[in-house]
Amino acid sequence: RVHGVTERRGHILYIGLNRPEKRNAMDFDMLWGLSDAYTALARDPELRVGVVHSTSDMFTSGLDLPALAPVLRSPAKAIQLIPFRKVCSFGMWGQACPKPVVVAVSGLCLTSGLELCLAADVVIAEETAKFAQLEVGRGILPFGGALHRLQANCGWQNAMRYVLTGDQFSARDAHRLGIVQEVVSSGQAYAKATEIAETISRQAPLAVQAALAHARRARPKPSRLARFQLLRALLRLMGSRDSREAVKAMKEKRAPGFVGK
Repeated sequence: RVHGVTERRGHILYIGLNRPEKRNAMDFDMLWGLSDAYTALARDPELRVGVVHSTSDMFTSGLDLPALAPVLRSPAKAIQLIPFRKVCSFGMWGQACPKPVVVAVSGLCLTSGLELCLAADVVIAEETAKFAQLEVGRGILPFGGALHRLQANCGWQNAMRYVLTGDQFSARDAHRLGIVQEVVSSGQAYAKATEIAETISRQAPLAVQAALAHARRARPKPSRLARFQLLRALLRLMGSRDSREAVKAMKEKRAPGFVGK
């Protein structure tokens, strides 16, 4: 199962997160499903823009750490998460999508969900949406782009305020920080994202893609070496006692007790 649905409408590809029984938590199948969908968007000449949304009232609770822990504790398995020959929906580990992506956020948008937003080009959020980068409370660190994109978008102290605490912040705060471009009423994010995507799709597609490509060249991006150093740090943390405690606590639905080992 890929835990996602895609729908073509004209020049727009709609990519829906669809794992409501797990609050759209991202497991191996969903991560690869996202990569497949972004790759389809990139390679189909008839498609000009993508819209990422949830099929339920929850955008995503982030990484399904209990499901992914066995993968992330093994270098040989962890490398399978990297879509070397496909488009990476996070724009970190494989090719970046050469076409615009608009994200519609409703409900909670945690960890990898926030990183999906940071990798997108336009983000619309409902006024009741909540965001958080929770990884330090789960014994790991963000590895989908938040550590460089948050500080680029928001400034160092604003980024560290949320990366180091894991605190939630509102859609209004996300707008103030430059993560969200427009806040809309509850239930209206999908419609607004569609409106913006339709406007983009009416523009000259080659010009849109060229503008996107050249704008990205001006943005700081970690080197290949820095990205693989990040992956090594993640693997080390996944082997820690604190990481194992976090996974156990998630399964038992309780607060973890960290010991710094």
